[in-house]
Amino acid sequence: MQIPVLETKRLILKPLVAEDAPQIQQYYPRWDIVRYMVASVPWPYPEDGASQYVNNVALPEMEKGLSWFWTLRLRDQPENLIGVICLSEEEDNNRGFWLRPEYQRQGLMREASIVVTDYWFNTLNRTVLRAPKAAANSRSRAISASSGMRLIKTEKKQYISGVMDSETWEITRDEWNARHRL
Repeated sequence: MQIPVLETKRLILKPLVAEDAPQIQQYYPRWDIVRYMVASVPWPYPEDGASQYVNNVALPEMEKGLSWFWTLRLRDQPENLIGVICLSEEEDNNRGFWLRPEYQRQGLMREASIVVTDYWFNTLNRTVLRAPKAAANSRSRAISASSGMRLIKTEKKQYISGVMDSETWEITRDEWNARHRL
């Protein structure tokens, strides 16, 4: 299945391509972004970290139909990557994202999450979406809560910033469509 370009009022979500790696390498390895990432993300981030991840993990998973990655771009600056959002078939880890700090607190990731979650349920026809996160990541928690997700599990996990409380949030397709059908 070809991954489509998705759009919101303010954003263009373009499917990830190898040519995005340099911008990801430039913007991703910042403490404000990575501190709540799982410990499997290398830190300090290697000079070829984005290229390795894009070419050896993300793009192969996209080709196999196991993951869907989009870069986030403002409509009025489509050449400028401001973040990434993805969907995955991984058990209990179906959606993840990051956004450059200077674009946070504007509702942009909430916009992206809505259109991507709708794609999960109503294009990919999945029945449940689960999203894990560090409990301390209050902005991510707020996006989940405001979209109707509920907390279903807590545990300890290793993140880049150390062992922390971790939460798994969930919403079903029926719950999603009752609240958000686009």
